[in-house]
Amino acid sequence: QVQLVESGGGLVQSGGSLRLSCATSQLLFVAYTMAWYRQAPGKQRELVARITAGGSTTYAESVKGRFTISRDNTEKTLYLQMNILKPEDTAVYYCHAGGDSAAGFWGQGAQVTVSS
Repeated sequence: QVQLVESGGGLVQSGGSLRLSCATSQLLFVAYTMAWYRQAPGKQRELVARITAGGSTTYAESVKGRFTISRDNTEKTLYLQMNILKPEDTAVYYCHAGGDSAAGFWGQGAQVTVSS
């Protein structure tokens, strides 16, 4: 069974930074499109950033210029560097493997809380 294990969440003040990691050992990581989603209380889950197997990236408009998605295929790890964090970035962040959010694999989620 594929497991995606997220780490790096926490509490940070507005303007601060955090880096999320998502590690796996069972997945043919190098072949998968990987992504970060987030879900805030009372809101639908939304795409934050995506990186293809070839390294092409896309970002939600709300995080462009502040967040950077990257991957280390040797370590089978996905990253999300989050800078200039805002209270509206507060959410549970999920790692996803497989491109289509209706399929693929999900991590357990990491809480990110940004205080004002």
